[in-house]
Amino acid sequence: MGRTVGIKEVARAAGVSVGTVSNVINRPATVAEDTRRRVQAAIEQLGYVRSESARQLRAGRSRLIGLLVLDMANPFFADVATGAERVARAAGLGVMLCNSAHSPAEEAAYLGMFAEHRVRGVLVTPADTTGETLAAFQRHGIPSVCVDRLVPSAEGCSVSVDDVRGAALAVRHLLDAGHRDLAHVSGPMQLTQCRERHTGACRAVAAFPGAGATLRHLETDRMDVAAGRDAGARLLGMSPRPTAVFCANDLLALGVLQALYGAGVAVPEEMALVGYDDIEFAAAAAVPLTSVRRPARRMGRIAAELLIEETTAPAAHHHHRIVLPPELVARTSTLPRRA
Repeated sequence: MGRTVGIKEVARAAGVSVGTVSNVINRPATVAEDTRRRVQAAIEQLGYVRSESARQLRAGRSRLIGLLVLDMANPFFADVATGAERVARAAGLGVMLCNSAHSPAEEAAYLGMFAEHRVRGVLVTPADTTGETLAAFQRHGIPSVCVDRLVPSAEGCSVSVDDVRGAALAVRHLLDAGHRDLAHVSGPMQLTQCRERHTGACRAVAAFPGAGATLRHLETDRMDVAAGRDAGARLLGMSPRPTAVFCANDLLALGVLQALYGAGVAVPEEMALVGYDDIEFAAAAAVPLTSVRRPARRMGRIAAELLIEETTAPAAHHHHRIVLPPELVARTSTLPRRA
């Protein structure tokens, strides 16, 4: 392995002082153009890369923010990351992306790593629903913003979507289409998002005028396509089968769709289907999927903006609880096919 080139070697090659090289790297506008070009040429020739850890020690703050999500396999969180990364990049910051995989233990480990690296701040979708893990991290004095989770303003900023309303939109759409025997495929009910979506679904059924509407609940231990296929098999085994299904996210809905397709069950003629999140694959499915749209990239952008505002001007910062509205996007999986 070759020896790392240091700032002294660059100064020697360019015929300038170490301080001049430092100014070219950190404050280029203070250095004469000819000198700056000579130093930059030496940097390129020698392959010099500045030490970010050394810069961080001198400056006392990191140029990284942490982003900890529940499930990187879910395109929803990839879109959240995209929105956050664009804001961070515009502010001259990088994003360290980690995946808790719904595990409070993994969440604690990653938050510990963020603290060790003294990141500037953290965006997090908590896996620990008690809030104890995040509260312990906040004692390090590193700002955090909760994404896809509403928290009291006293505890910090949060950016979320009204999931109770979103689920109610989905179920009311099915009820308005004439369905009365409905099923709700949810993820693990210890997750706040799953509980809120179940609450919204139940409220929509309870508030629907008239009698006879029912909602059967199928809980899954994961929120991926494989779990959706398993739920689809359970739906197929019900007697009588529900005529419409609301799933807690699009991955579950796509898995259910695969199971129904494999069994020759026509969607939406024999069973209508609604997902949640409106990921890109929802519209591209074999039967385009009706879904509740959550503005993932916008959530990431807003969360990053709040975090950067707090780290840049903490004395002037006020915590905000941002709740964005969901939107139902109706597609073929619930709409009658045209002749």
